[in-house]
Amino acid sequence: MSKRWRQEKNRDSWGRQARSKGYRARSAYKLKQIQERFGILRLGDAVLDIGCHPGGWTQVLVEEVGEDGLVIGVDLLATSAVEGAKILIGDITERGTIERIAEIVGKRSLNAVVSDISPRLTGRYDTDQAISLELSTTALDTAMTLLSPGGSFVTKVFQGAGIEGLVNSAKQRFSSVGRFSPTASRSASSETYLICQNKLPKPLGSAAGSTALEQVRDHLASIGIVVESDAEDEEGTKVGFRKLDKREG
Repeated sequence: MSKRWRQEKNRDSWGRQARSKGYRARSAYKLKQIQERFGILRLGDAVLDIGCHPGGWTQVLVEEVGEDGLVIGVDLLATSAVEGAKILIGDITERGTIERIAEIVGKRSLNAVVSDISPRLTGRYDTDQAISLELSTTALDTAMTLLSPGGSFVTKVFQGAGIEGLVNSAKQRFSSVGRFSPTASRSASSETYLICQNKLPKPLGSAAGSTALEQVRDHLASIGIVVESDAEDEEGTKVGFRKLDKREG
């Protein structure tokens, strides 16, 4: 950990504010700004937080939906309990995890799915962006499985190749899709948030017979990028896919 990094963290007003208010991460203010701008959450809503560790977004969700709401957080990493939320350890690509979530939701309608999920950064931008793209796309497919018509979906994405494929896929599933960059994001970050509102009763066009992940992979191929599936990294952690220029293949 470099001295410069520590100095920048200490100067981070959002981080200081988060700590002073008891939030586990500065990212809590990103969700607060998304909520202020788009109003995706209402009192009494049932919400799923994908990639919830360390719990900053989950804390905000509990505040926004109130005592009559339901907040479920899921992550591969163990996350300390958040009062008012149900926390699961699980992989959203596995049927068992989806079934556990559906069991908790029960007869309620899931009104929103949010995800601030990030890859374990390698420092290689193309690799990190590719992994992030698949994580975000997988979160979209999960939302389509669980989210009620009219519901909202929010996910973090990093600018780069393939993002338009994800945006177009979302537009076939929601009536309103846009991008938003909270001021709480670091100024040097390439992250943005995809804000999807009013899930359609049925997907439109090619989305009717395809997953979002399939559509994004087709989009990457159409712009000259080959996708190589990487099921696991050296430590056994799922890392998504790697994008290669066709000239490399």
